[in-house]
Amino acid sequence: MTPADKLLAAAARRRFGELIARPDAAIDLAHAALVVAAEERPGTDVDGYRARLLELGLAARARVAGAGGDPVGALNRFVFEEAGFAGNQENYYDPRNSLLPCVIDERRGIPITLSVVYMELGRRAGLDVEGVGLPGHFVVRVRAQVGGAVETALVDPFNRRVVGPDDCQQLLDTVYGGQVTLGEEHLRAASAREILARLLRNLKAVYAQGRRYERALAATDRILLLDPEARDERRDRGALLGQLGRYADAAREMQSYLAAAPDAPDAALVTEQLKKLRLQAAGLN
Repeated sequence: MTPADKLLAAAARRRFGELIARPDAAIDLAHAALVVAAEERPGTDVDGYRARLLELGLAARARVAGAGGDPVGALNRFVFEEAGFAGNQENYYDPRNSLLPCVIDERRGIPITLSVVYMELGRRAGLDVEGVGLPGHFVVRVRAQVGGAVETALVDPFNRRVVGPDDCQQLLDTVYGGQVTLGEEHLRAASAREILARLLRNLKAVYAQGRRYERALAATDRILLLDPEARDERRDRGALLGQLGRYADAAREMQSYLAAAPDAPDAALVTEQLKKLRLQAAGLN
């Protein structure tokens, strides 16, 4: 990054901190997700993309208002057919799939970013939409008033379809090999902080896989802003700092992890890593 870009990225980080300091129900999820992208891509026109989401949301509202007795179907037709949002099946692990401005531009993304778009447009259309963080996948729950009753549906924005319990069970089977039965705990609504943390974990994983450790570290730091007690993130932060040659800082993070979770399943492995980091840090002195 240029010095100017670094200043813009730092400003985006501060803005992210301000947005997530609010009570969870008051966090503007789409705004915060756009600010995540503004740190990754300094100079991103956050207000411009918010205006584009507003424009799409007003169009969605018009389609739903004219749909008669099928508001969820009308919203789905608008989001998936008219606006053209779809899962990026070909390049799933492209980091752009986790950056909301890129998803808005290209109309392609991963389950969680497409769900953020769907939630924003659904809210603008007057529907009650919440995220549902299934293991390994992300869907949304939509509630709409139809006549005198409330109609509820689960929608999978990545695959552009309404899903039922059997579909969700299949997703669990993929993750757990058929050993876990779908329960209410899998279908609970995700909070704004949980959604943002999951988005950032996706970004962290993609960057770490691509050996872009500075970027992965930046994602980890924002996860810790969302959840300072996330012990696994402390461990991962230590590993990333070690990859960057910041051995003393890495050792401190690993020590912090072990102090908080002495009985963790990976405690023995982390202890060995800590010994190596301390030796590496001593070698620099």
